[in-house]
Amino acid sequence: MSNSDVFKQTIQQNLGPVLKYLEDKGVSEILVNGHKEIFVERKGKLERVPESFPSEDDLRAAVNSIAQSVGRRIDDESPRLDARLPDGSRIAAVIPPMSRKGTTLSIRKFTNNKINFSDYIKLGAISEDGARFLDICMFLGKNIIVSGGTGSGKTTLLSLLCSRIPKGQRVMVIEDSSELQVEYEHVVMFETRQADQMGKGEVSIKDLLKSALRLRPDRIIVGEVRSSEALELLNAMNTGHKGCMGTVHANTPEDAIVRLEALAQGGDAKISEKALRSQVASAIEIIIQVSRFSDGSRRISHISELRGFNADGSYNVVPIFEMSRMTRRPDGTLEGKLQPTGNIPLFMEEIVDNNLPFPKSKFQKAA
Repeated sequence: MSNSDVFKQTIQQNLGPVLKYLEDKGVSEILVNGHKEIFVERKGKLERVPESFPSEDDLRAAVNSIAQSVGRRIDDESPRLDARLPDGSRIAAVIPPMSRKGTTLSIRKFTNNKINFSDYIKLGAISEDGARFLDICMFLGKNIIVSGGTGSGKTTLLSLLCSRIPKGQRVMVIEDSSELQVEYEHVVMFETRQADQMGKGEVSIKDLLKSALRLRPDRIIVGEVRSSEALELLNAMNTGHKGCMGTVHANTPEDAIVRLEALAQGGDAKISEKALRSQVASAIEIIIQVSRFSDGSRRISHISELRGFNADGSYNVVPIFEMSRMTRRPDGTLEGKLQPTGNIPLFMEEIVDNNLPFPKSKFQKAA
C-alpha cells in the first residue's frame, strides 16, 4: 500500500468529523480547537461548523495516526507537528499541556489550481501595470522578498513569480515543507528533514542553502525565511545570484526588511551590525507586500523598492505601487486598485536598455 493510500485510509478512519470539509473544494482550511470546536475557512472568512470529535482522546489518536502515516511523530517529547501530507496539504498541530484548550489542529488544503497574472488581475489582487512591472522585475533578475501575514497568499504569489523566470536558468527551491508549485523546465526542489527520536539527522533550510550554493544555481528560492538562513540567502543575493526570492512574515515592506535583518543576526556568523545592514541594503531590491483584507480577499497592497538608508539610518523603502483607498461596496466586498505612486524605480535605465515596453508614464501618479 502506498503512502498516499495509507493516508487516505487514516483520514477515513480517524477524521470523520471533518471528512466532508476535506472533500469540499470551497473550504481552504480546517481549524480544530480541541475536540468540541471546529472552524473552516471559506473565501477567506472563518465560520464555525456543528461537527465535533467524540472526545479529546479520539482527536489525539487521529493526530497521532496522521503523524505516523507521514513519517512524523507527536508526543510528550515532541508536542508539535508540522508536516506536508501526501496530497500537498499542510498540517500543523500542538497537543496539551502546551495547548490549553485541547489538541489544536490546522489543515491547510492544497490546491493545484494553476494561477497566472491574468487570473490575479481578474481577482483584483493586482493591476495590469503592477503585474507587468513584476514581470519586468523577474525578467531583469531583481532580488525579491514577498512579505505578508499567515494565509495572505505569499506562497501563491511566489509560485506565480517563479513561473515568470526567463528560460535557460537553473532554479533551486528550498522549503521547510514543499508547497510551491513551480512550472519551470530546470528546477531542483529541496525539503528539510526533522531530527529523529535520538535528536539526529536534522537537515535545516540553512544546511540546504549551503548545499544549493555549491550546485551551480542561477536563482535560489526560499519558501519561507524564518531563522538564521536569512544570512545565507543575503550572501547568495550579494554574490552574483540575481533573481533570488523568499517570503517573510511581516505587516509592511519596512517591517519585512527589519525582520530579515533580525533573522540574519540570529546566525552563528560573526558579522557587525553595520556590515549586516549594508548587506541587507545591497541584496534586497524589491519588496512585495501581500495582505488579507476584511472581506476575505487577498491582494498586493505595496510594491516597494529598497534604496539604501535614510539620513536617520533607517532603511529607505520607497513605494512604486500601492493600494488606493479602499471603499466598501453594498455587498460587503472592498473596492480598491493598486496604483503607481509617482516614484520611478532606480533601474529605469535597465528597462529602457532592454527595450521593455514600460515607459516612465506608467509610474505617474493618478490625478
